[in-house]
Order: sequence, then structure tokens, then C-alpha cells
Amino acid sequence: MHADSRSPMAKIRVSYEYSEAEDKSIRLGLFLIACGILSLFILCFCWLSPTLQSMRSKPANCTVISVSCLEERFECVFTCGADCRGTSLYPCLQIFVNNSESNSVALLHYDEQQLVLNPKCSYVPKCERDNQKMQQDIQRLEHYWSKEGKNQSFTCFFNPQRRPDDVLWQRSHDTSVLLHCVLWPMVSLLVGTLIVVLTVCARSLAVRAEAIQKRKFS
Repeated sequence: MHADSRSPMAKIRVSYEYSEAEDKSIRLGLFLIACGILSLFILCFCWLSPTLQSMRSKPANCTVISVSCLEERFECVFTCGADCRGTSLYPCLQIFVNNSESNSVALLHYDEQQLVLNPKCSYVPKCERDNQKMQQDIQRLEHYWSKEGKNQSFTCFFNPQRRPDDVLWQRSHDTSVLLHCVLWPMVSLLVGTLIVVLTVCARSLAVRAEAIQKRKFS
């Protein structure tokens, strides 16, 4: 009868294979990690950069100097269904203000998006099939700034390095956008990491418990 030369540790065989549920948990965790990293890059590229640019705008006191509507009409594109598109024309409203910070005259714009969309006009209405609706929208603003808003001081925003001759009535982005750009991808990344770590730790503890149990009966 030959003696068994194998050590007691060699006789203890435990399974390190993950169960189907554990495998799904790890895949879910890795998916959340990938989504968190991808969304962080996408949101930083699409929202974080414009938000930081917007936050660089300095507040100033502005006073309306003149309000006028140009004869020139600008084209916009409207949609009326899945395969329905058309063009309309809207008038150009120009509101010039006195910028207290630079002590100069500047053109007022609603926000950064409208400034980029049409730097010649103070306001770009929502494009409609009916030109008359946009005309009435512009006329209401013209009446407000000509009567109620004229000679009244209000807070505006401007960037002296990028556009010293333009000011904004309001910012398109604020710190809440910056918070959401970082918060939700980090939550997804953290949850995914926790799922993977907890699943691996649970499996490791199960393997150790199985090994200890086999030692007792070996």
C-alpha cells in the first residue's frame, strides 16, 4: 500500500468559478463603470466647456440706450412633423445698452446660445410657420424695452476678452449644470465599482468558508 505523498492542502479543492447570478452582477457593474466613464467624457465635452465659458462672464450694470427693429429679415428653420420642415423670416430686434463696467455701448443678447445663433440681433424667437407670430413676439419685446425697460438699470453679463461689444441678459448655464455634469457619471461609476467589489469579495469569502469547511472534514 503506497502512502499518499500529497499534502492536506492539495487535497482541498474549492471552486473559484462564479455562479450565473454573480457573473451577471459583475457584468452589470462593469457596464455601469463603462457608462459612467463614457457619459463623463460626453457631458464634459458637450456641457462642461460651455458652462465654464458662461461662468467666466462678469456681471455688470446695464442701462438701455436705444431699441430698434431693423428692416432686414433673418431666416430660420421650423419643423412641423417627422418629414416636414420649412423656413420662415423674423425681424431683427436690436437693444443697445450702456455697460457700466467698460463704460461703453454694447448690444444686448438674451443668452450665449442666441448670441452664437445670431450675433446681430438681441433676441431670436422660436421659429414658427406663421411669420406673424414671430413678428408679434418681437413687437412685445420692443414695446417692453422701449417703455418699461428703458433707462432702468439691470444686471447683465459680459466677457471682455471674447466679446467686449456684446452683453447677455442672462447666462445659459450655471453651477447646477456643472454639478450634474460631474455628479451623475460619478454616481454610475461608484455604483458599478461597488457592485463589482462586493461581488468579488462575497465570492472570495464563500471560497474561504468552503476551504475551511473541507479542512475540518479532511
